[in-house]
Amino acid sequence: MAGFLSMPAFRVALRLAVIAGATLGLLFVARELPAQRRGGRPQPILPNVPYDGRVTWVRIKYLMPDFSFSRRDEPWAHDYPRGERNFTKILSELSTTRIRVDASNILTLDDPALGRYPIAYMAEPGFWRPNDAEVLGLRKYLSKGGFIIFDDFAGEHWFNFESQMLRVFPSLRAVPMELSHPIFDSFYRIATLDYRHPYYGLKSVFYGYFEDNDPKKRLLAIVNYNNDLSDYWEFSDVGMYPLDMSNEAYKLGINYFVYALTR
Repeated sequence: MAGFLSMPAFRVALRLAVIAGATLGLLFVARELPAQRRGGRPQPILPNVPYDGRVTWVRIKYLMPDFSFSRRDEPWAHDYPRGERNFTKILSELSTTRIRVDASNILTLDDPALGRYPIAYMAEPGFWRPNDAEVLGLRKYLSKGGFIIFDDFAGEHWFNFESQMLRVFPSLRAVPMELSHPIFDSFYRIATLDYRHPYYGLKSVFYGYFEDNDPKKRLLAIVNYNNDLSDYWEFSDVGMYPLDMSNEAYKLGINYFVYALTR
């Protein structure tokens, strides 16, 4: 994929710092960004930054012609920008990943520029209804080596998400992730997958989309169902959630990035 570093180059760039028993709660994330409470005024969309070889957070934007969200931010923008700013700051502090901490990009799935970035993130895929060009764009992106994180959705929103992914890859199915998969031991050794949605309380389920539906082959996408990792990241510096819950959310996200960048 254009713009992707070779695997050896990534391995050199990702000489991860050995931090035994690091406590994420002791790290202070940037506080200059205005606090955004759930249900508050949406934050303005900042301009994209040009590609410069560094890892850049990419959030996927999608249109929803059948829905109206005049009183709050659109679902694809949930937790923006504090979620990604806090996360990239933590990843930068805990590893030698060359990741931007002061900027992120927002792209659509049919934007050719997406091919420059190895990892993409989508919030609220229960509302996602891609057009044919976007379906093709995601199929090409993942087939050429890209990796996407689906996050922040729960309950009956699964049905729309699953139907849209069948358009992207008609032969692939969501495979329940096992704790033994390397993504859960790529930086932190995740001890359990027993997570709960931060405010619905639903039991989280982690799914993967694999080449040929085979968990031993390449992982194309990770799905945080009945979960909202970015919500934990967004409010990790204001005490909205217990410290251990925020820490575990950071550990999962860091593992996702390290796994995607080293394989």
